[in-house]
Amino acid sequence: MSKPAIKLAHSRFPNEISAVEVTRATESCINCGTCANVCPFGVHERRPGYNRISRPQSHLCIGASCEDMPFYCVNHCPRKALSLDTSQNYKTIGDHRWTRDLILGTWKQAETGMPLKGREYEIGDSGGGFDRMVFKFLRARVTDAIDEDAISTEIDLNKRAGRRISIDVPFYGGGMSFGSISLFVMLARAKAARAWGTFTCTGEGGFPAELQEYDENVITQIATGLFGVSEDTIQRVKIVELKYAQGAKPGLGGHLLGDKVTAEVARLREAVPDSSLFSPFPFHSVYSVEDHEKHVDWIKEINPDAIVSVKVSTPRDVDMVAVGSYYAGANIIHLDGSYGGTGAAPEIAKKNIAMPIEYAITKVHECLKEEGIRDEITVIASGGIRTAHDAAKAITLGADGVVTGTAELVALGCVRCGSCESGRGCPRGIATTDPELARAVDVDWGAQRLINLYAAWRSEIVMILKRLGMSSIKELVGRYDCLSYEGPSKGQRRGR
Repeated sequence: MSKPAIKLAHSRFPNEISAVEVTRATESCINCGTCANVCPFGVHERRPGYNRISRPQSHLCIGASCEDMPFYCVNHCPRKALSLDTSQNYKTIGDHRWTRDLILGTWKQAETGMPLKGREYEIGDSGGGFDRMVFKFLRARVTDAIDEDAISTEIDLNKRAGRRISIDVPFYGGGMSFGSISLFVMLARAKAARAWGTFTCTGEGGFPAELQEYDENVITQIATGLFGVSEDTIQRVKIVELKYAQGAKPGLGGHLLGDKVTAEVARLREAVPDSSLFSPFPFHSVYSVEDHEKHVDWIKEINPDAIVSVKVSTPRDVDMVAVGSYYAGANIIHLDGSYGGTGAAPEIAKKNIAMPIEYAITKVHECLKEEGIRDEITVIASGGIRTAHDAAKAITLGADGVVTGTAELVALGCVRCGSCESGRGCPRGIATTDPELARAVDVDWGAQRLINLYAAWRSEIVMILKRLGMSSIKELVGRYDCLSYEGPSKGQRRGR
């Protein structure tokens, strides 16, 4: 596979939050410039016309991940004037699922395209789920150069008759609608998807005209509100997604507050500006497998070459839902677990409704095997996939691949403040329709950040496969024996 170019894409903010504080002892430093010459990330800089090295830009440093690299500045300084310490300003962000280390680690991967070593960048502190699963590796951590091209991360999105569609990486971008995020973010996601030979989904807000040049890499979504749905968009794309439910708020439908419904959002959704928009639950035309089949047939009548993905939440009978979707003619069953969603999802729904994605994947995988149809339908998981390790664990539990969501927004600078749906939306210009705030995200910069993140994820997945003695991601599907459950340590509170 041809991989896109990895380029440094530093934060938009001059004093970004950092876990590391790079200190230079001024009484020892002789301003030789060695640190500026060896650091590839721009932490140290000798500006033209200045004799002294500028103050270290700590937020650009990758910290302990750099210690084994040949460009580690601390080892190169002839006067031993450099040191790395813990920063005091990074304690303001993070929670048990998205710890501050996961947030900062995602930022670093988006900046550099490099995978980061250390469990703090692999798991959170939720006290369960993926955070308690560990791989049973056959060998010690790989430290030598990895021939990434020798290990395949390609997955098939259609295992049935018809158009063969595969993607080079085992993940694609989940539905985020125009209105929930800005047009610039949508374009950045589409550009990164095209660069990596994968897809991104429009969500239920319609298909902006600016996305048309990315038709080959866009999934159009049909949700219960039918916002922006047209025969034209169905005919242009390779994949159409029917969204029956969202894992973060099953039984509630979608909700876009009036403050975010600008004139352009309203035009695309055929709605009234400044009025809140609700997606009903469920499709009131679907109450049986036969009704479901009519939906699938409708899509394939409009676009016979399209493959159909069915997005569902994870109720107790999700395995039966998956089987029904297969017999209705679906190509992909997309399981959306309860950990997903942005700050727009109600806490009571996220914490109390639907099944955690780790349970749902295995339940569906085993049921499809018993039915004798597992090799004929693609299982995709989403709802809480934060890292490459989460993605690999989901595949080990029985999924073919995963969908990314919040991780992409974090890569663009999200601090998880939970303001996605309120007022003007995200103060960092990501989940907003405010024209002034939206301009904070440059499309090319955003695309490069996501390209870099995907590169880091793929490298980490390749490393996992190599340590498991596998040459393809497809070998990992349903290999429960490669995982073990790690209980809470003594004194650690359960279920945090």
